[in-house]
Amino acid sequence: MVKNKILLGLLSIFAVFLMAACGNGETQPNEDEESQSTETESSSEEEMDMESDSGGHMEHSADEMSSSGEVPEDLKEAENPTYAVGSQAIIEAEHMQGMDGAEATISGAFDTTVYTVSYTPTNGEELVEDHKWVIHEELEEPGEAPLEPGDEAVMNASHMEGMEGATATIDSAEETTVYMVDFVTTDTEEEVQNHKWVTESELAPVE
Repeated sequence: MVKNKILLGLLSIFAVFLMAACGNGETQPNEDEESQSTETESSSEEEMDMESDSGGHMEHSADEMSSSGEVPEDLKEAENPTYAVGSQAIIEAEHMQGMDGAEATISGAFDTTVYTVSYTPTNGEELVEDHKWVIHEELEEPGEAPLEPGDEAVMNASHMEGMEGATATIDSAEETTVYMVDFVTTDTEEEVQNHKWVTESELAPVE
């Protein structure tokens, strides 16, 4: 009788250890899954922040970043720009991947009012917010510069697919010198010609 009680006691202790071991085995994968989920969310947030800072456009080919070099007839060339046409400067902006840190050759310099804008592309793509940049002369009958945040105007610019003819909402305005630049992307080493636009504050001297 005593032996039976001892045996039952041992079996009970063994069962408790077995259940505890199973419990630990079940919780570990959940902890791993939570860790992986947190890392994925953090990575996604960083990518979204980068897109937001760049105006919603990051992945574009050199062809999309290039232009014909044509400018509006009423756009005035800068008389004494900080960076003269033909000179070099370092781009300190990441409107698109491969721009930041690239050495640019200035292909045009103009005094104007430059805007960041939000718009829905005419090709059905999602809303673009805080796009950099659209100049006053690229807006259809905009009136006197500068426009105020919240004002709307139709764009005659074709920097991006779906941009021309879209109605833009002005997010910010700045009177400055804007530059058209040639550069080689830092990531894919593609040549970009006559990119529009980079503001004076987004350029730095070549050391």
